Amino acid sequence: MDPEEVEFLGEKEIITIVPNFNYGIINLISGDIGPFRAGLPVKVPMWVAVNLKQQQTCKIQQPDWMDIDFLEELRETEKNTQTFTKMPNEHYMALTKSILNCASDDLIRANEIRTLVKDIWDIRMSKLRSSVDLLIKETASYAAVDNLTMMEINSVRPLLPHALDQIYRMKKLQGPRIGSNSTAGQSSRMSYSFRS
Repeated sequence: MDPEEVEFLGEKEIITIVPNFNYGIINLISGDIGPFRAGLPVKVPMWVAVNLKQQQTCKIQQPDWMDIDFLEELRETEKNTQTFTKMPNEHYMALTKSILNCASDDLIRANEIRTLVKDIWDIRMSKLRSSVDLLIKETASYAAVDNLTMMEINSVRPLLPHALDQIYRMKKLQGPRIGSNSTAGQSSRMSYSFRS
């Protein structure tokens, strides 16, 4: 799965808009949306919100997790812990990018939101790179990384399987010398797992 596919999945996330038009229920394969009443909030998939915003027929309501105080607290938590913090939305990066690109005028303190989300992303990517580096240096055979989002996992996907395959081959060539202190019957097969 490439980043565009992850962004595509993120566009299915439900957000709230305030339309400036009236219309009945729209039947989609993924489910019904609407009815639309001018001035009344309605929940729609992100891709519908972007489309309506581009036509200037709605305002996008700022998601609760895009609150500045919440994002500042999340950034500090992420910075001060070694593990990954659970994110408020699986597709936080794709949603932030989409909303800021088409509806920054609908957000309160949009530039600060952009900076905070980018800071959080950078901190998490730094942790992820360090974790992968440590995994490879220690020739570990298993990594359990909780609370990663699909986009974050996708960022290491091109490198990690190849690196782990090479480590497995080196262990296999070195034979019984590696893991001689390990318990008998333990498999030397390399495995890795990412849990989001």
